[in-house]
Amino acid sequence: MKNLFAGAGLSLAIAITPNAFAQTVAPPSEVMDLYDIAHAPSPERIRADIQTLVDFGTRHTLSETESDTRGIGAARRWIFEEFEAISAECGGCLEVMYIGDTVENERRVPGPADVISVVAIQRGTTDPNRFVMMSGDIDSRVSDVMNSTSDSPGANDNASGVAGALEAARILSQYEFDGSIIYAALAGEEQGLIGGRIVAQHALDNGWEIKAVLNNDMISNISGIDGVIDNSTVRVFSEGTRAVETPEEARIRRFTGGEVDSPSRNLARYIDRMADDYMTNMDVMMVYRLDRFGRGGHHRPFNEVGIPGVRIMEVHEHYDRQHQDLRTEDGIVYGDTMEGVDEVYAAQLTALNAITMAGIAGAPPFPANVEIEGAVTANTTLTWEKPENSDNLAGYRVWWRLTDESQWAYSRFVGDVTEYTLENIVIDNYYFGVSAVATDGSETPVVFPGPAGRF
Repeated sequence: MKNLFAGAGLSLAIAITPNAFAQTVAPPSEVMDLYDIAHAPSPERIRADIQTLVDFGTRHTLSETESDTRGIGAARRWIFEEFEAISAECGGCLEVMYIGDTVENERRVPGPADVISVVAIQRGTTDPNRFVMMSGDIDSRVSDVMNSTSDSPGANDNASGVAGALEAARILSQYEFDGSIIYAALAGEEQGLIGGRIVAQHALDNGWEIKAVLNNDMISNISGIDGVIDNSTVRVFSEGTRAVETPEEARIRRFTGGEVDSPSRNLARYIDRMADDYMTNMDVMMVYRLDRFGRGGHHRPFNEVGIPGVRIMEVHEHYDRQHQDLRTEDGIVYGDTMEGVDEVYAAQLTALNAITMAGIAGAPPFPANVEIEGAVTANTTLTWEKPENSDNLAGYRVWWRLTDESQWAYSRFVGDVTEYTLENIVIDNYYFGVSAVATDGSETPVVFPGPAGRF
């Protein structure tokens, strides 16, 4: 290198480190197909599907199973047929199946009852055993959770989630992805999250590597009991620490951090970023809680066996339209009917799911065994492993943020390596992570180092 200061009697020493001046070409910052996917959901189709599910009268888990027009049996068969029709349009690209079991001696299922979910799988081209999943709940209820005969429309709760999963399948089945996508209509939610528990166990028994569950429960209501009307915000609930954390892992987390960096929490951050990048007039409210206060949803059975998952739903709930007998009292109309459905909002939330699943399924495998070191030094070093089936990998991106920031703030694309040192960025002052980036720009959620953040 020429010494530019030689003539002035000065010398300049330049230390060149392995990271300096790296000739790494970053992939595109945008995946153009995601803009099309974000605009593809049809409000009209979603409303029609919600109406069809409402027209089954009741979808209570313990309701009629033999009728073709009423009850849970008719509803699940119709959902199965819809997935089959979608598959026919894409040349048989979906594997449609029932996953269920006979349940009894549960608090809300005292006698034998078949709890059967409907699942459709769109297999990935290079990494078919890696999954992202979108789910809604088939069943409905009225005031008495054991009342299986009264009309229970369940329009928003949760025909809207099932309609969203069907619409996402119609859209994404027209594309190919490296990873696989599961579209699911889960049963038995109101009776104790039973269908999710059965499907989660089925996934474990069959070695499915589910990296993300997007549980959609009530995605079509914009008018809250608090008087607020909001059609441009969505809540995403996520657990802060992994439910399966061991005492030793908790000890490590105490000294290295990770209380707000579980895989589910970083999945929520990913959803927030996707909304910012590919949608207009849709803001994600990340809620740092497993679910609503003291309440439950169908992502929880997956969390409980170590599968990352979040709940996606409206911001302002209307409790007069949830779990209510159809009636009018003192001028107040109760019941979960079509009057409370805003199909445009439901289409927006379906779009958010679709771009999230397309982004994750289009990405390479997640970086494995991410670790970090740098105590008592000026530098922070991240290491990770490159999994098999990384054919579409462009490289990795390292991320960092201040410890009190909710979203990842800084990043650097570092190429196809498995170790990187951030010089003069002190480990004590930030949280760090790594994501995998595809050649087309598709990217995984950020993986936080150590057992606390492992997907």
